[in-house]
Formats: sequence, structure tokens, C-alpha cells
Amino acid sequence: MPVRVASPSRVLAESTDINITGLCKTFDGQRQVLRDIHFSIPRGQAVALIGHNGSGKSTLLRCCLRLVQPCSGAVSLLGSDITTLGARQLRGMRAKVGFVFQRHNLVARLSALTNVLHGVQARKKGPRTWFHSIAPQKDREEAMAQLHSVGLANLAERRVDGLSGGESQRVAIARALMQRPKIVMADEPVASLDPLAGDEVMGLFLHRIKDEGLTLLFVSHNLDHALRYADRIIGLRDGRVELDTPSKTENLATLRELYG
Repeated sequence: MPVRVASPSRVLAESTDINITGLCKTFDGQRQVLRDIHFSIPRGQAVALIGHNGSGKSTLLRCCLRLVQPCSGAVSLLGSDITTLGARQLRGMRAKVGFVFQRHNLVARLSALTNVLHGVQARKKGPRTWFHSIAPQKDREEAMAQLHSVGLANLAERRVDGLSGGESQRVAIARALMQRPKIVMADEPVASLDPLAGDEVMGLFLHRIKDEGLTLLFVSHNLDHALRYADRIIGLRDGRVELDTPSKTENLATLRELYG
């Protein structure tokens, strides 16, 4: 099937936060997972990555932050090619990118507020970033404001192992936004939630992203979410970009034929 690309010249003409050029990744020297990936994402756009299991979605997302080292090609974030950055520069770039995982990666025995506060560690160091009880008032108030923005201010002192799955993911979103990122990446952020909670969290997530004017790249197996919450859809098949189109030009039936 030919790749469908929507107005590439328009995408490149705008301020670009993510630019992928010729990206390839092979595991074990023989299993090629990503094959010559090219796309750009302008500032403020929400993009869904879809595709069958094994198509390379999660690997691509991790290559974008060099959590997985690409074999060739370039990944530019905010104008810097991260494939050429040293360790210190790479840490600095990662601090500008919030990452939301399917597994929430919270500290279970600590409170929701303290977990959100941990997002400030992208900008500050030292023991006062470890617990909200000893954090500077300004940071504590910012963390509380982030919790309020995801509807959990009333649960600020509750340990996260006492929260529901949807509440835990809201805490993870608030923590990512506490970094004050320019870009947010998310790997199936609601896959572990029931459909109702998943819809709630995705709606809230996109509202916060748009409210902050951030760029979003998220992986989803939920085709309905890709249509409803993304401005643009990129579909992968066998490690290649097969589809690249505005979400408003697609429908669920067509996507299910390709990726259902």
C-alpha cells in the first residue's frame, strides 16, 4: 500500500519540534525493527502512532529519546540531533521531554503530591526534591497545582498504592507536566485502564497538553482514541511508515481495515 502523506511541505514549513530522518533499528544484528523512518512534527501538534504488535511503535518512541540506540538516521528534538549528543547534553534534552508510560512508574509508598514533585528533578537537584514535606514552598505549590489540574487535589496526601489505575495515571501525567516539558511522549498511556477510565484520562491528558501548547507523540492500540485525540495519525507496518494523515480525514472503519 502506498504511503499517504498529508501536505509535507506545510509540516516542514512550521516550527518543528520533532524531526526523524532515515531512522533504522536492528536488534541482534539481523531483526530489523525500524526501516528508513521519516517524519516531522510541528510545535503544538498531537500525533498518534498506530500499528499492529511488532510494527515498531514503542521502539520508535524509545529511539526518539535514545532509550534505545538507533543504528542509523537522525532524531532532532527542539533543533538538536540527539544521536550526536554526549551524556550530559542528552540528560539536558531528556529533561525537556515528559514521558508517560503504560506502567505508571510511581513510588508506591509515597504520596501523590510527592510523586508529582519528583517531576521537578528534571530542573533541580538535591534532597529537597525528594519529599513534598521538605520541598521549597514554590515547588510544593506548583506540584499541588498540577494535581489540581488533573482533578486529584483532594488525594494529594494519599499513598499512590491506594489509588485506582486511572488516578495513578493522572498522577503520572501531572508528574510529567511538572517537568515543564516542551514535548510529551506517551507509550500506550491508558492501555492498562478500563474503557471508561481510559476515555476519561485521555480526554484530560489531551486537554492539559493543548492547554500548555505542548507537542505530543503517543502510541495507541485504540484506533478510536487515535481519531478523537490526535491531530494526525502515523501508521507503521513492518517497521515502515505506511500512513501519515490528518485524523480528520480518516474514519474508524478504514483504520480497522488496516490495523484492526
